[in-house]
Amino acid sequence: MDKTSVNLLKRLKEPDSDGAWSRFVELYTPLMFYWSRQHGLNGTDAADLVQEILTLLVTKLASFEYDASQRFRGWLHTVTLNKARDWNRRQSLRPNTDQSSFFEHVAENSRSDAFEEREYRAFLVERAKQLIAAEFEPITWTACWMYVAEDQSAADVAGKLGISTNAVRVAKCRVLKRLRQELAGLLE
Repeated sequence: MDKTSVNLLKRLKEPDSDGAWSRFVELYTPLMFYWSRQHGLNGTDAADLVQEILTLLVTKLASFEYDASQRFRGWLHTVTLNKARDWNRRQSLRPNTDQSSFFEHVAENSRSDAFEEREYRAFLVERAKQLIAAEFEPITWTACWMYVAEDQSAADVAGKLGISTNAVRVAKCRVLKRLRQELAGLLE
């Protein structure tokens, strides 16, 4: 089961939590946008809805108590679904809105979860990689991913980059350690 980083949720409650909120927004905005689209909103409305949800979360997460037996992502999905329903109710009250039925989309999406667990995990890993890449020298980052992702030998990577094989192995260790730190609590 995946879990949201408890440390991230705790940091959101701190007075100087700008960094934590930035990280939260970077990780969860694409997911909330995806869910909003899956619940029948067009791109513009989904973007507006995500902003509305983030505004709500600023107040809700200040008093949010994390329950380790529950999934934060499930709670966030429920919040998104409820806000999407409210959004569609408001839209239905407006004349001349050309939106397809929200409930048609919900029925379609309840049959299967298009954003499966492995896709969610892959999304988080890729997003975490993007977030930490700037913390490393380009040669360190390149050495790690040539060695790990491209499955090149340490000697080949070292030769191509003009560094020692030991430097390649150290790059791998440093980058993967930082990636594990970033994902701690998010993936299990």
